[in-house]
Amino acid sequence: MKAVSSDFAPPLKLIAPFFKYGVIFYLFSMIALLFFSPEFSYAQMDIAGWVHLFLLGFVMMVIFGAMAQLIPVVLEVGHAVVDVYYIILPLLGVGVSAMVYGFWMMPSLLPYGGLLVLVGMIVFAAESLATLKKSTLRTLTVKTVAWSNGYLLLGILTGFAIALGLAGELSVDVEMMLKAHVYAVLGGYVILTIIGFSLILIPMFSLAHGFEEDYINRAFKWVISGVAIVFFGALFGIGAMMWLGYLTTLIGVILYMIQIYIIAKLTVRKEWDIWAKSMVFAFGTLAAAIVLGCVGFLTGKESFIHAAVWFLIVGFISSMITGHLYKIVPFLVWFERFAPLVGKEKVPMLHEMYPKEAASMMFWFTATGVVLGGFGLMGESDILFKAGASFLLAGAGFLYSSMNKMLSYGK
Repeated sequence: MKAVSSDFAPPLKLIAPFFKYGVIFYLFSMIALLFFSPEFSYAQMDIAGWVHLFLLGFVMMVIFGAMAQLIPVVLEVGHAVVDVYYIILPLLGVGVSAMVYGFWMMPSLLPYGGLLVLVGMIVFAAESLATLKKSTLRTLTVKTVAWSNGYLLLGILTGFAIALGLAGELSVDVEMMLKAHVYAVLGGYVILTIIGFSLILIPMFSLAHGFEEDYINRAFKWVISGVAIVFFGALFGIGAMMWLGYLTTLIGVILYMIQIYIIAKLTVRKEWDIWAKSMVFAFGTLAAAIVLGCVGFLTGKESFIHAAVWFLIVGFISSMITGHLYKIVPFLVWFERFAPLVGKEKVPMLHEMYPKEAASMMFWFTATGVVLGGFGLMGESDILFKAGASFLLAGAGFLYSSMNKMLSYGK
């Protein structure tokens, strides 16, 4: 397990809004699911709007907040310009809102919303890379920060080009550009970030130590190569190149899962808490996404590919985020409000600082919703899909309630 330092952590008031508004966007995205059908095409504007609401509003918002805390802690240097996060939050929040409204109601808004998101993400990436330059560490996590932010910039630029194309301002092959955009952001930024910080967070929270890192190092190399191959294959319209990239990325993800299994076998912590349940469910849905994706590509069944993407983003990525929120947020609140009181008066334990019953309800409603929604997409069953969306909405309500209670603890 890697040692981390909290000496360079920014204040809670800077980080908390990213988590709070990220969860609000998550709640809105679950409400929106009730109005969708399990039969769709990714080229549909309303589907693109939901994907951006979920991935930018929830996933990226929470990841940016977590990175504000974790990047300086892992790099063991202070932020280059920490105050830019006060600018990033409104740029991202307003930009995502404008983009989603543009996808759903007014396409002419897309370039403006896209520009705000573009500026916010460029500021984030530039500040992260500037902070990275201050560090002399060259661990795997540090490398993932560099590579993931590079891919984030590529994803931002291709996404803005798509927005201009949809608004009629630029002539681009939207379908191929969309594939490059999605792979750069989802595979290049989100997955690489998860891989890099899993090496810090999962061993730390499970109390695992003494493991070799061969598999995760190889996973990192395979994933960055796979994303690059797909990205350039999509830009130049070379289908065979994209297939090679998909296979390369898949090998990397499987190697990553092997590494996590090795870490899990060494865990000392036996408590079956909300974090542990979320991690097991997350990797279970990742395995399901891999199997369904392979079946879908081999058989040409688009409904299986839809289900694979569902299990990847709503199952794996979402569960990785929500599970870690129940560890990260109580620690940040404790460090801000109770650390100065240690030795002077009784302070709460971290496990006492999140609502266990609400967290448990969030997990079971969400897990049920993910499974039902996935089966609804596979069978193109509107009843199953709507049932899954309903369970997910209930889970989102419990997550919102939990977040408010965690952030207000000790006030």
